[in-house]
Order: sequence, then structure tokens, then C-alpha cells
Amino acid sequence: MKHLIKLFCALVASVALFSGCAVIDHSAPSGADKSAQWVLLPFGNATETPFAGQRAEAVTENLLRSLGVARVQRYPASLQNDTLFESGQPKDAARALEWAKEQGARYAVTGTVDEWRYKVGVDGEPAVGVALQIVEVDSGRVLWSGVGGKSGWSRESLSGVAQELIKSLLVPALK
Repeated sequence: MKHLIKLFCALVASVALFSGCAVIDHSAPSGADKSAQWVLLPFGNATETPFAGQRAEAVTENLLRSLGVARVQRYPASLQNDTLFESGQPKDAARALEWAKEQGARYAVTGTVDEWRYKVGVDGEPAVGVALQIVEVDSGRVLWSGVGGKSGWSRESLSGVAQELIKSLLVPALK
């Protein structure tokens, strides 16, 4: 009996340990048509990490394709006024939405990165925090939004943790 109790306690402790590694909240599925034209608008970078928004954009673009959104176009870098430490949403968000309309896009994906780093300390765990939105281009109405944060173990890569987090946000959005 003691062995069973110890085993149960170990199982509960393991579940508690692993459940603290990610937090995700999102609205109901977007109902968006995966076969429509989609665009990826610039992500805001609310971190101290240079180009975190652009890194998250690249991961999101590739994940959208792998999840069945075949027609995805990314906002051209030539139209962005990049600075290393741009905070919040890009200043030209309205211009980016107009560009999306010109492309004939039905949906736009945008977001903000609020954490993209290796934590300070002995182990240096990767940590990522992202907020995403799917917007109906014609109306500007937000169809879906989600936010999440995830940290990994000391031997995991930052890009791997980011990919896991963004995928766990997008999968329910595209149902």
C-alpha cells in the first residue's frame, strides 16, 4: 500500500511540474477558411531582444503553411520601418492592413512578442511569450485571439520552444 501511495504522489508531482511550463488562453476557433488568401502582418516586439517579432513571424508563417493554410503572403520587409527595440504594435499597422486589402487577402495574422529570451541563471532555460490575432481584412474585425507563454528546459532551443507555443496557439484557431 505504501508503494502505491508513493507512486501516486510521484505521478501527481510530475503532472504539477510539467503543467507549469506553459500557459495558453484563446478564444473559440476562428472559423476562417484555410483555402482563402492570408497575409502575415508585422509582429510587435515588446521585448529587449532584437528582431524577436520578425523571428516569431517566420515561425508563424511556416506553421500556418504546415497546418493547411496554403496561400500565405508576408508583409514585405522593404515596407517596414524597423528599429531594433520597437515596442508594441508597429507604427504602420494601418498601412499594413491597407496593403493586405490591396493583395486581396481575406485574413491577416498579426501579433506581439512579449518574451523571447534565455532566462538568466545556471541553466538558462528558453522562455517565449506571444499574443496572436486573426483579423478579417475587409472589416478589420478580430476573429480569433490567443496568448501564451512557455518555458523550456536548459537544453532546449529558443526556436523550438517558440514553435511549440505558436503551434499550440494556432491549432485550435484553425479548427
